[in-house]
Amino acid sequence: MAYQWFKAFHIVGIVCWFAGLFYLPRLFVYHAEANEQAEPARSILRNQYQIMEKRLYRIIMTPALVLTIAMAIGLVYTEPDVLKQPWLHVKLACVALLIIYDHACLRIMKSLAADTCKMTGQQFRWFNEFPTVLFVIIVMLAVFKNDIPTSATAWGIFGMSIAMAAFIQLYARKRRLAKEQLATSATEVSA
Repeated sequence: MAYQWFKAFHIVGIVCWFAGLFYLPRLFVYHAEANEQAEPARSILRNQYQIMEKRLYRIIMTPALVLTIAMAIGLVYTEPDVLKQPWLHVKLACVALLIIYDHACLRIMKSLAADTCKMTGQQFRWFNEFPTVLFVIIVMLAVFKNDIPTSATAWGIFGMSIAMAAFIQLYARKRRLAKEQLATSATEVSA
């Protein structure tokens, strides 16, 4: 019975942690783009994003990460033989990468607050895709375990990565063109 409790709360922790991992870099995009605004909008937006980032990281992401790890330890404690499974080794490597990513988010958050971050909104859009790829890999490993269909998975992840990259580029281009068109319209109106 303990195994089911550990598993249930492990899933709750994962869902909350990934919600933060997906949303925090999106806030970084908005934060970086706020620097392109004129005052007083720039200061107002930057202050609001700093508050949102800090609360998301400290109130949601960190407790969810701790819950995820604690419940994973509980799962392994109740079924120690799972440590002999190759799929779990790969999954744990992916989780280690996510913990490094989580720490990188904290460092970026601090550099944005100190106004020393050099990354652009476009670079943060790319940065935002990293946990998505790892999420897919982790879910596939958890579901298929050692019987993961490697060819279909590899091509699926590769295709998803290409599709996300293309979507990011098209969206950024659309926003840039809209901004240029707005600037041109404003110039024509003032002339």
